[in-house]
Amino acid sequence: QLQFVESGGGLVRTGESLRLSCAASGANLEHYTIGWFRQAPGKEREGVACIIPLLYTTTYADSVKGRFIISRDNAKKMVYLQMNTLKPEDTAVYYCAASRTTIATMGRNLYDYWGQGTQVTVSS
Repeated sequence: QLQFVESGGGLVRTGESLRLSCAASGANLEHYTIGWFRQAPGKEREGVACIIPLLYTTTYADSVKGRFIISRDNAKKMVYLQMNTLKPEDTAVYYCAASRTTIATMGRNLYDYWGQGTQVTVSS
């Protein structure tokens, strides 16, 4: 069974950058769509970015488009989220997840495997 461990979160100031990493184990990533989600206090978990297998096509939420970059390294079983020009509204727990679908989706109900999350806090 696929398992994830996220890392790289922390406390940064507005305008700074962070790179989140997600290490997978238990299965190969190559056939899964991988997504990053986030959940702020009192809010629902929302999709941030996703990347499909094979073509590596990426999709981003409007709120992060142009600032965040999702990438994957199937050989290393790693997924990354480069977050630039961070804003206070990016503060949340960030999760990586895998979907057995091969489509670009950020519907959280379509994701089957989840990590435990890593906290990102952006101060103003």
